[in-house]
Amino acid sequence: MEVKRLGANDAEHYWNLRLEALQKNPESFITTYDEAMQRLKPIETVAERLSDDSAFTYGAYDKQQLLGVVTFIPGKHKKFEHKGEILAMYVSPAARGKGVGKALIKACIDQAKSSSIEQIQLSVVSTNKPAKLLYEAMGFEPYGVEKKAIKLGKEHYLDEDLMVLFLDEVL
Repeated sequence: MEVKRLGANDAEHYWNLRLEALQKNPESFITTYDEAMQRLKPIETVAERLSDDSAFTYGAYDKQQLLGVVTFIPGKHKKFEHKGEILAMYVSPAARGKGVGKALIKACIDQAKSSSIEQIQLSVVSTNKPAKLLYEAMGFEPYGVEKKAIKLGKEHYLDEDLMVLFLDEVL
């Protein structure tokens, strides 16, 4: 397995995995599959985003197969430059339990350590126990819960656990 920062050349692989994520784990993403399918020129848009230096998207490949992705966004405001955020984490079901998620999170931690980032934040659907266990194993700690963070339909809500990793506490 190779973990690398994704670029414009990876856009089609990223898009295909993103569509898989939206179908297999819709509760974990704000964008719906139907919304994604309505986008004009989605691969070109993804290529532009992957070329932008304001965020880092990492992918785990096995040969030519993209197994998982994660995006790390450093804080942009002067008073938030010490923080970064992990978003859009997804590992294909066939690759789960094989260290792909850990490798992706490690890439984000390494990126943060190479800059002025002091802490990494993320949110995870409260019922997503495997993801929470992964984040805890990587050193993240819960610091709160956002009640009714995601609304599905008219009356179904999901809470999100808010987690943080302080890099000065990471060995």
